[in-house]
Amino acid sequence: MLIKEIFKAAAPARKGACAGGRHSSELALEQVPVRGSQGLYMVNGPPIFTESAAFQRDSGKNCKAVAFSKDGSLFAWCNGEKVKVVNVTRAELLHSFDLPKTVCLEFSPKNNVLATWQAYANTIANKLHLQKVSDFVLSPGAQPTKVAVYVPGSKGAPAFVRLYQYPNFGGPQSALANKSFFKADKVTMLWNKKATAVLVVASTEVDKSGASYYGEQTLHYLAASGESAVVQLPKNGPIYDVAWSPNSVEFCAVYGFMPAKATVFNLKCDPVFDFGTGPRNAAYYSPHGHILVLAGFGNLRGQMEVWDVKNYKLISKPVASDSTFFAWCPDGEHMVTATCAPRLRVSNGYKVWHYTGSVLHSHEVPSDQEMWQVSWQPFLDGVFPERAVKLRAVPGELPGAEPRPAQAYRPPALRNKPVTSSRLHEDEPPQNMKPQLGGGDRPLSKTALKNQRKHEAKKAAKQTVFMCLQEAKADAHQGPAQVKTAQNALQNTVPAVTTGDPEVDKKIKNLKKKLKAIEQLKEQAAAGKQLEKNQVEKIQKEAALLKELEDLELGV
Repeated sequence: MLIKEIFKAAAPARKGACAGGRHSSELALEQVPVRGSQGLYMVNGPPIFTESAAFQRDSGKNCKAVAFSKDGSLFAWCNGEKVKVVNVTRAELLHSFDLPKTVCLEFSPKNNVLATWQAYANTIANKLHLQKVSDFVLSPGAQPTKVAVYVPGSKGAPAFVRLYQYPNFGGPQSALANKSFFKADKVTMLWNKKATAVLVVASTEVDKSGASYYGEQTLHYLAASGESAVVQLPKNGPIYDVAWSPNSVEFCAVYGFMPAKATVFNLKCDPVFDFGTGPRNAAYYSPHGHILVLAGFGNLRGQMEVWDVKNYKLISKPVASDSTFFAWCPDGEHMVTATCAPRLRVSNGYKVWHYTGSVLHSHEVPSDQEMWQVSWQPFLDGVFPERAVKLRAVPGELPGAEPRPAQAYRPPALRNKPVTSSRLHEDEPPQNMKPQLGGGDRPLSKTALKNQRKHEAKKAAKQTVFMCLQEAKADAHQGPAQVKTAQNALQNTVPAVTTGDPEVDKKIKNLKKKLKAIEQLKEQAAAGKQLEKNQVEKIQKEAALLKELEDLELGV
């Protein structure tokens, strides 16, 4: 770790824009650095959107790292030859260091120290004596610093996450909180902004039930005050994203087989608002926490839902196709989406949006060039005051991308057949989960959530059965032997549905065995075989067994 001192006078704090917004004597406040195969340059933020003439473009093609200071007044980068530091407001080069191998940069909170990372070489100040620690995350914000550590499970012992406060590393008795759990090959730990709680996404590489090739995920909550809980998610499937609100008292989870659900929870892990289902796999809170964007990037089409989370009203539904990056502007009004290499090497470029869905600026790089990174210049909290949410779209320079109606997936065997009215799933509408004064909807209890998960699992299995049966019907012209083979294959492809209660699962398994034996007896009777008295009595119990099975699977 190499530490370089920067003169304190070179980094005046920008306080003049806190209350009243922008000074007319300043340049455009927001600067957007763009790093790519054509070097590094700055673009003026809204409403100008032109390359900054004050910042001299660095044409080096090996720009490895960039960093702003916390208040955005200083900017540093490494171009593969030197590390340079400039004052953003005055566009003045302050320092140039001969550190060509730097791959990471970070300013200190007071802007007088720049840390550059090349290779590990520093002394140990303190040590936590805990065996087999495989991951840790430091808390954000001011002192005292806290740390969350993860130890994987082994030899039948569960994995666990513990919270410590530096420098109290005396052992398990000095831990602030502890949460143990099974089914974890790796974890992702997320501190809230105030460092009062951590969310832990525990993941396994393989889902042993066969329901998902994503593996299996569970969500856990730990508070620095000692509380811990499992966050009950009412739909089975992967956990795509979890995001803390900047207010540190709520968080949003995006989860479940597609179309995915998104739900806001409070610190008691109770649901506050359910956004229903949709094509989404990411959640982004605005810097002030008053707006939430739910987005479907990656293998989805780039649909975004912009929500006012104070009143839970949908503001806009823009589409940013092929996006690999999203970020909020510190002003809480604008967003940037980008398509960057190496994730995608074609159609690289970026767009600046207003949250009401208007495209304010768009830039595409030439087809023979690449864009590697786009980011907003950061600002200290309070520089941009929170503004009232607008529901009407602001004027834009470019027409917004309207979402095209999605076509439902149809198996190849059905694509030339008439369209039927049957649907593979029903979209769920948004639902306010807060308790209503004087009656109204109440939050689901833990028992109700458990029953809802059972129902969701059964519904997912029925959807799989439906698709397979439709393909079998489309191939009805095949011979009886081929149809029988397709039915056997169907039975093998339907994933086992579990209720979460081992005793109930065992009863369900035994009932299915009895029903299968009854089906075999009925086939033998149809073939002319004389059945024994006890075999006939088994067949007569079929209706009662079916009713018992249905009640168990529905959690009645």
